[in-house]
Amino acid sequence: METFNAPERPTVPASGEEKAQLDAWLDFLRATLLRKCDGLNAEQLKQRPLATSSLSLLGMVRHMTFVEQVWFETTFAGRDPIEYYKTEGDRDADFNDLDSDALEEVIDLFLHVIVVSRELSAGHDLDELATKPRRGREVDLRWIYVHMIEEYARHCGHADLIREMIDGTTGY
Repeated sequence: METFNAPERPTVPASGEEKAQLDAWLDFLRATLLRKCDGLNAEQLKQRPLATSSLSLLGMVRHMTFVEQVWFETTFAGRDPIEYYKTEGDRDADFNDLDSDALEEVIDLFLHVIVVSRELSAGHDLDELATKPRRGREVDLRWIYVHMIEEYARHCGHADLIREMIDGTTGY
């Protein structure tokens, strides 16, 4: 893959069932992160425009792959998935080790964990408690959705700034 081409973002309904709206907002923010990568090549996606920061667009996609796994696979479903980008010696390898995987593989893994997250949450009530407490806290599926929306929104803000520093592109 020479440059990454992001899919279109879904439309978020202005009314309707709570779970459908949460699903739509989460999908919109997932797609927004990918839109910030649109048209860039692997080297641009690895750029860290600030010397004091380990943040890059590629690192954020890798990080959110891990975050999807933590909250939907591990916490909600109680699975023990392979953590694609974490290593025993470096828990921030998702941000640090950007040369370990090809761009296409990073995007494929990100899209794969999103499918898994959707499958694991489908058909479950928002009040359903997660199978495995995280750091001693019991959370329900609603909390996981709200947390994931918050996590994506925060990183999409970072992505806005990083993209602007890479090539001047701005926009929502």
